[in-house]
Amino acid sequence: MVSFGSSFGRVFSQSRVGHFCELCFVTWKAPMLPFHLAGDNDLGPEPERAAPSPVEFLMVLAFINMLGFAGWQALINNFAREQAQFGWFETGLNQTFREIPGLLAFTAVFWLMWLREQTLAYASLALLAFGVALTGFFPTLWGILATTLVMSFGFHYFEAATHAMQLQLLRHQHAARDMGRIQSASSFAQFVAYASIFVLTAWFGVTSYVSVFVLVGIAAVGLMVLSVRHFPRYEGLVVQRKEIVVRRRYGLYYALTFMSGARRQIFSAFGAFLLVDRFGLAIDKIALLYLATALVSTVLATRLGRLIGWLGERRTMILENVVLIGIFTGYALTSSASVAVLLFIVDGASMSLMIAQRTYFQKIGDPADMASTTSVAFTVNHIAAVVIPVVFGLIGHRDPSIIFWLGAMIAAGSLVLALLVPLAPAPGNEALTAKFWPSRPGRPEPKLLTHQPAE
Repeated sequence: MVSFGSSFGRVFSQSRVGHFCELCFVTWKAPMLPFHLAGDNDLGPEPERAAPSPVEFLMVLAFINMLGFAGWQALINNFAREQAQFGWFETGLNQTFREIPGLLAFTAVFWLMWLREQTLAYASLALLAFGVALTGFFPTLWGILATTLVMSFGFHYFEAATHAMQLQLLRHQHAARDMGRIQSASSFAQFVAYASIFVLTAWFGVTSYVSVFVLVGIAAVGLMVLSVRHFPRYEGLVVQRKEIVVRRRYGLYYALTFMSGARRQIFSAFGAFLLVDRFGLAIDKIALLYLATALVSTVLATRLGRLIGWLGERRTMILENVVLIGIFTGYALTSSASVAVLLFIVDGASMSLMIAQRTYFQKIGDPADMASTTSVAFTVNHIAAVVIPVVFGLIGHRDPSIIFWLGAMIAAGSLVLALLVPLAPAPGNEALTAKFWPSRPGRPEPKLLTHQPAE
């Protein structure tokens, strides 16, 4: 018998989409066993099954989260343009509302006083699905802003929780590779969401935004319920601090996080909208574009994770920012829809290079700071993300090219910061400036949990 969680995770880890589809069919036809029964006597002659690894668990949750978000993302620009007559300013305003929960991500620390990261992740997925399902029912400016806010609280709280779990559960020597596998699962979810929307709109002629938004929400919450039922409890070795932690020695990490939020937000807010507004791409073409981007990302994410492990964080961050400067410059200059589409795909594929920032912090950070600092980092990441969309949306009314020239300048500033990352980051060697401004001694080592996390 094949279980949902184990087949789902192991297929992603092998990156074989065809085998994945076959196992999903078998899973649907076969009864599913809870993982905790693997050692019970009533299994009879069945061989014992090990519980799924933390990597498999994180991959499945990443798939569910991105399935809901990607479905919303593929629909929202055309929905807002056609149903609510959004322009550049309204699009920027909606993106600002979407980033407000990211700015408040530090409040996840307070939820973690009562909830474990895993429980918070499940609750966040349910909230995300609810917000997506409601979107089609409110084709007005304030309706879209409100449903975007609900969806975004779920998305950003989930991201804060799952990134904290990644830093706690993944081993340092394989963290980049495993994060690449998790990113590959997210990209495959994008592929599934975009392919489904393309088939519904282009082949079956479904034109009801309400129906598609509801289907995406139901799919996300259904998979979340299956995950709650079939995954065991996971915990890291170190008890996490249940308070907001800001340390001077994490200063370069905060700066890198701030700049990545600024540069990535420009493209996520205006990249697809430029294709709709300037080049007139319809919803089926946008879905097909997202589909191609997700397919390329699915194939490359695990390989890029291995590349990060080989290159190291410093070289990877330098490479990422050089690529982004080229993408922004191309978007500012091009008058060709084909070139813009190609740049869009390259940008999506290069997102996996951001893993280097997380592995950098994993190497320099106190193990007890992972959950709290991840929440703070999300807030830092979204400071610029809240301001940029609405301000740059006003700029886009005059000349959209200015938006992407400013993006190239921000990527250049981020490149300068990447040059400060040491080749071998570690506590006490957080930045090349550390010998001039040494950090203060940290707190005593936190106590370990009495049990080991699941392998």
